[in-house]
Amino acid sequence: MIEVAPTHEPATQGLKEHLGPLGAARALELLAHVGQTPLVELHGLPGQPDGVRLLAKLEARNPGGSIKDRPVARMLLGALARQDLGPGNPGRRLLDSSSGNAAIAYAMLGSALGIPVTLVVPGNASRERLDRIRAHGAELILTDPLDGYDRAVHMAKQLAADNPERYWYSNQYANEDNWRAHFETTGAEILADCLERTGVVPDAFVSGVGTGGTLTGVGRRLRVANPKVWIAALAPDVFPGIEGLKPLGSPGDFVPPILDTSLIDQRVPVRQEEAVPMCQALAKLGFFAGPSSGANVFAALELARTGRFRTVVTVLCDTGERYGSTGLWAE
Repeated sequence: MIEVAPTHEPATQGLKEHLGPLGAARALELLAHVGQTPLVELHGLPGQPDGVRLLAKLEARNPGGSIKDRPVARMLLGALARQDLGPGNPGRRLLDSSSGNAAIAYAMLGSALGIPVTLVVPGNASRERLDRIRAHGAELILTDPLDGYDRAVHMAKQLAADNPERYWYSNQYANEDNWRAHFETTGAEILADCLERTGVVPDAFVSGVGTGGTLTGVGRRLRVANPKVWIAALAPDVFPGIEGLKPLGSPGDFVPPILDTSLIDQRVPVRQEEAVPMCQALAKLGFFAGPSSGANVFAALELARTGRFRTVVTVLCDTGERYGSTGLWAE
């Protein structure tokens, strides 16, 4: 039995002291709109077989435009509840590394919660992401893109080790509140929504691995309802890869500590050259999402074509509006 503690009530109760009545009301209004995203059914995709229902959580509906709002909200509330941040440590800054979506969530929610934020981000993050992070007032440290994303991870760890009084290191790759947010919200919502739409729990779930929080949290929640649910992880190319997703195919690859690899029944290879056309196909159906979403749907279709599953669920992780400068939507 997996024990998941309830959302951090002490943190929300202490917001009035931290922010004042009006500031607390504004923060709680924003937090109330994290999660409860629609589960949409996808029809008419290239090669989509008959007889299999393909469903996806539309995570661009979160206030920060991505699924990362969910774990970041819980990680920040957990830090406030423990007084790692806020009145218990006035002036202490949140620190983490991110390829973009989590950074936006940290910047947005940190601003609403009165928490100063420092983020280490690869220098090749899209202009739209960097603009959004700066708009919320976060401090940005950009690493050399040629050093790869793991350089940002290592720099954040070093800054935290060198300045423990200045920074609270959220470390989304090892923070248990990350996967627990998805167990409590994303996974529970998928079950409830899927039952309402189809009358059954899903028999397959597909997810990429960035921090491992989505796959671990949703996977564990679905396994409680259906011990035989098939869980597939994406296996993107090492280079050029797919932004935000880890290949995890080589002995030296960094494996996020919170990733529960025992959940994974199958790894589905997917390349950027397959993810991008799927993003464009989704856009033709009215769903505007980024490369990791295209990769998720490509892999979900691979499962659907096997004929082994009735209901395949995946995630549209973010909005396509933050990829214009990358050329994703160029003709």
